[in-house]
Amino acid sequence: MTVEHAPRTSTYPSREELGRAAAGAAAEQIRKAIATTGRARIMLAAAPSQAATLAALAVEPDLDWSRVECFHMDEYVDLSPDAPQSFRNWLHRNFLDQVPQATFHPLAPEAGPDSYAELMGDEPFDLVLFGLGVNGHLAFNDPPADFDDPRAVKVVALDETSRRQQVDEGNFAAMDDVPTHAVTVTIPRLLNAHALIGSVPGSVKRQAVRDSLTQPISPDYPGTALRTHADVQLFLDTESSDTGSADAEV
Repeated sequence: MTVEHAPRTSTYPSREELGRAAAGAAAEQIRKAIATTGRARIMLAAAPSQAATLAALAVEPDLDWSRVECFHMDEYVDLSPDAPQSFRNWLHRNFLDQVPQATFHPLAPEAGPDSYAELMGDEPFDLVLFGLGVNGHLAFNDPPADFDDPRAVKVVALDETSRRQQVDEGNFAAMDDVPTHAVTVTIPRLLNAHALIGSVPGSVKRQAVRDSLTQPISPDYPGTALRTHADVQLFLDTESSDTGSADAEV
């Protein structure tokens, strides 16, 4: 029987304030891991929704980035490694270049999913920084998502909603430019973590947030898988929150 947990949610007036709050919570978790084990292993999402959080995290004081290993959730198949839309390149521009002391393990689709699964190993992540897709996806686990996938990493065909989101966010000029497949870390491997922190701003994500928090836990709503984990924090802005007002309570 699945034990259900309610993610801790908080709402902020802007993406910037959301980002600072999420970064503060993330920094606390990273410091805790370093103090306990001497290092921190973190999983990163790469998307415009994460930009404010990662920018704030990069300038958090008293973080020893030389003790931090960074992984990332997904990458397009058949996209040039130097393409600006590549998620590893996005992470470099928006975060990693600001914390060069950190160790980064890029997901290389050409190496195959098993190689990244082996690189990650079975050890829980200390922290997963995630977003939600318009269709509620976590990484590129589109609905219906496999909540019991035995694999840690797999190749997936992207559904039309996920591909359209990439155009709407300005990452690609047209649908025909968006790759049809990606390599993604699976939901069970993402949830194999001590803590998860989500940054989900914007009105286009409001329905995904609502579904993740209120729908029955189901593969049809991938974000509902978050409610099977005991330590999830969800940072929203007034556009993505059902409350429509800033409570700024964590």
